Order: sequence, then structure tokens, then C-alpha cells
Amino acid sequence: MTGGSRGIGRAIALTLSDAGARVVLASRKQQGLEAVAAEIADRGGEALAVAAHMGDEDTIGALVQRAVDAFGGVDILVNNAATNPHFGALTTATTSQWDKIMQVNLRGAFWLCHQVIPVMQQRGGGKIINMASVAGIRPQPGMGIYGISKAGIIMLTQVLAVELGPFNIQVNAIAPGVIKTRFSQVLWQTPHIADPLLERLPKGRFGEPEDIADLALYLASSASDYVTGSVFVVDGGMTVTPPFG
Repeated sequence: MTGGSRGIGRAIALTLSDAGARVVLASRKQQGLEAVAAEIADRGGEALAVAAHMGDEDTIGALVQRAVDAFGGVDILVNNAATNPHFGALTTATTSQWDKIMQVNLRGAFWLCHQVIPVMQQRGGGKIINMASVAGIRPQPGMGIYGISKAGIIMLTQVLAVELGPFNIQVNAIAPGVIKTRFSQVLWQTPHIADPLLERLPKGRFGEPEDIADLALYLASSASDYVTGSVFVVDGGMTVTPPFG
């Protein structure tokens, strides 16, 4: 579980743990992970906190090895870690911003899949859940590079679903809309951005991390054994409403 120290990642970790999973939590900062691991322990679960940077291939390899050493293998992978250091018109982005977003959001997710897939094959199958975004389906103002990286996640999901189907590994993606986390707070805490969005949302509210976690539980369970290569939009109706204007 990458990006597991807060927001959507924390919610998914708690939900999977409550359902009986032993959870490996990963993000850049150990302190935040330890807090979530303590929450899981308080609820009777078991979690291992491992600081890891999804832009560093060596760190990713070490993370997978820690998971195997601790729990004997990997049955479920949730690629949730993401970054977005650029907000604005696409052509105003710097090379370093572009590289950072692609390195963490797309290449990091791919490399973690690359490391985990052989472990899942040895165990007879598994589940991979990639966190995409509605920004990867429809352009969102100010989120150009982020959206491109998430469109890449969707294609990564579909390619892997085709390639891994024979190995009993299901690969699916979740595409959240605006979820109330620290990562997206500029969208839901800035009135001139948030108010027009809310007016158009059929659900009339922004999402909560638990709205994503419940779907992740389905995709991690045997209930989704015949589901692969799918992108599940969880956005309160955002992508089906008419555009502004």
C-alpha cells in the first residue's frame, strides 16, 4: 500500500486491515506510517511501516523484499502514491516538474508492479489496484501533467490486465474525483474553484477517503475475480455532467 500515511491510502489500509489483510504501509516519511500502523494495531490488525520513495527503484525493490520477508509474499498491491508539484497551464511547467510527476506517479507505479508480479505468480495470483484520477479521463483545469500521468496509469492498468490474466492476476484502476484529502485541498478549500464544482456535482458533495476505500476492498477481494482491466470512476457524477459554459 503506497501513499499509506494519510488520505485515501490511510483509509484503504484501515479498510483492508479490518477485513483481515496484513498490511505493508509505504510512503516517504516513517513517522506518518507509524501512526497509521498504530491505528491498525489498536483495531486488532497487523501492519508493517516501511519508508520508501516511489521515484527510487532501489527503494522499491527493498520495499517488496521487506513485505516478502515479513509476510511470506504479496497478494494485493495498491499503487496509491502520487505527487503534483505543478498547478497551472501545461506550458508553464518546468522540466523538473514534469519529470517528478512522471517519475513518482507513473514510473514508480510500473516499477512496483514489475517487482511484485513475480511474487504474485509464485503464489498463484493476486490483485493490483492502481489509483488513477478523473483528470486522466477528462482534462481538468490546472492539472495537465498530473492528468497525463494518470492517463498513463489507466493504460498501464489495461496492458497489465491483458498480460497478467493468464497468471490469475487481476489489474484494475480507481479514478477518484475530488476527494477531501490534504493532497487535493486546493480544489475543495478554494472557494472560486470549489463552489462551481459543487454546483455541478449530482451528489452535491465532495468525496471522502472512505468512498474510495470501500471500492478498493471489493477489488482486493475474491468478489472481483472476474473483473480486470476496468477503470472505476468514483466522482459523485462529476464526469457525466455537462461542461461549463
